[in-house]
Amino acid sequence: MKQPRSIVITGASSGIGEALAVLYAAPGVGLALTGRDSARLESVAQRCRAAGALVETKAIDVADRKAMADWLAQVDATSPVDLLIANAGMSAGTGDGGETEEQARRILAVNIDGVLNSIHPLLPAMRERRSGQIAIMASLAGFRGLPGAPAYCASKAMVRVYGEALRGDLAGEGVGVSVICPGFVKSRMTAVNRFPMPFLMETDAAARVIRRGLERNRARIAFPGPMMAAVWLLALLPPAWTDGLLRQAPRKT
Repeated sequence: MKQPRSIVITGASSGIGEALAVLYAAPGVGLALTGRDSARLESVAQRCRAAGALVETKAIDVADRKAMADWLAQVDATSPVDLLIANAGMSAGTGDGGETEEQARRILAVNIDGVLNSIHPLLPAMRERRSGQIAIMASLAGFRGLPGAPAYCASKAMVRVYGEALRGDLAGEGVGVSVICPGFVKSRMTAVNRFPMPFLMETDAAARVIRRGLERNRARIAFPGPMMAAVWLLALLPPAWTDGLLRQAPRKT
């Protein structure tokens, strides 16, 4: 979509979500932003208002199905949503002990249920209007399970495939769907990593890549190119060839 005027961004209080909110902020644009940290969210909102956008914020957990449905219904009734960016997500430390059950369940709840809770309250109205665009934040980690982050990789694989299938389902109904698959991008999530992150991108640069891809209604917005190629290769090679290498990779602590 070239010029969306009513935009919802989840996970907008930091990282890529914050960068996208600031990038889209302009006179005549309405932004509905949500995140779990109200102070950081309001700071982002102030930057967007300074750029001329009309901004509504809501501190909410995307895993709360009813709260998300109620809020999104109110947003769409006030200003029919042109673009939804389902960006909210989380990872967790693993270390030598691996992910705990609680970590895994929380990651899956936020990264999977949170996406569904963001999409489905808006989908009926978009279908009825025969217009709108949905952007789902997956990851290059969703192409190959990595020992250091099993729940994160699984969640991103699910939303990637879900988004690809949903794009086909909605193709004849005027609703676009794009799946976003970043590599390492500077954020609060990656700031805690104590290991090399190849091709680490600045957040603002990643946001610009995403916006260009959404303007062209690209099915998959995957970047950076070299990291994408490496992940594709890992996914294509037999696990017997790659398991040993991946087990030696550094993990979160």
